[in-house]
Amino acid sequence: MSEAQTMPGLPGMPNLSQWVAGARPRTLPLSIAPVIAGSATAYAGGSFKVVPAVLALVLSVALQIGVNFANDYSDGIRGTDADRVGPMRLVGSGVARPGLVKRAAFGCFGLAGILGLVLLVLSWQWWLIPAGIASILAAWFYTGGKHPYGYLGLGEVFVFVFFGLVAVCGTTVVQLGRIDLATLLVAIAVGLLAVAVLVVNNLRDIPGDRVAGKRTLATRIGAPATRVLFTGLAVGAAVAYVITAAVAGWWALLALVGIGYLVPQLVTVLRGAVGRDLIPALKAAGLACLISSIGLAVGLIIGAAIG
Repeated sequence: MSEAQTMPGLPGMPNLSQWVAGARPRTLPLSIAPVIAGSATAYAGGSFKVVPAVLALVLSVALQIGVNFANDYSDGIRGTDADRVGPMRLVGSGVARPGLVKRAAFGCFGLAGILGLVLLVLSWQWWLIPAGIASILAAWFYTGGKHPYGYLGLGEVFVFVFFGLVAVCGTTVVQLGRIDLATLLVAIAVGLLAVAVLVVNNLRDIPGDRVAGKRTLATRIGAPATRVLFTGLAVGAAVAYVITAAVAGWWALLALVGIGYLVPQLVTVLRGAVGRDLIPALKAAGLACLISSIGLAVGLIIGAAIG
């Protein structure tokens, strides 16, 4: 049992360490990576802007934490988190009142919405309005509502679209004013790596999800196919980065450092790791997404510097 679980706050009111644990900080690379990647392609296009980049970063992190609290609330009241391997769940563990976690989720969504409006004013990109609304609705209905799509095996689609395409392209367009081919390719790569995080998470949770009736893609296709899918997503991201390098300059291949970092865990997953033995793969997948984005940014900066 972790320290966050052994240090109680007031009844139904988590203390700071429990709130931090419930926010699932290890998932934050998924919100940071697309902003770095999108800012990198904006820089390569000749228009990196610090203020929109910082606003996009805070917005992305707020939305990620909001998603985590929303999932905690929805899974907790359904009983899905009653027997879960991994980080503490605030509602499922009984540490927090469900309504409190729900308000925390919507507080994060509200902050993301405000920052989105500021970015709209700065960039005059009106498509950010429907994109922002769709992002918040998708975040809530992943596990919320009467028919959550995360229970129907559609979570991977949400992650690819919003943590890849929308996040990367949105970050680029508020700085550059347009989306070029390199940005789209990078968005695909980041999206595939973000999906890989969800896939290995759901692979770990197959036993509990089946008992709870949560029909994720992993429970539908089974563990062997999920292991192959995890590997395929990493390979697909690598291919997307190679094509990006062909378009934007070969220094962009530094993004492959992140894929290389993930390779040992791909082997572990393919060899049949289960339960807690998959936690290192889950961590590595998130860090691979972040490292790849940093490598891309470094590569594009070097490429621009040397002409």
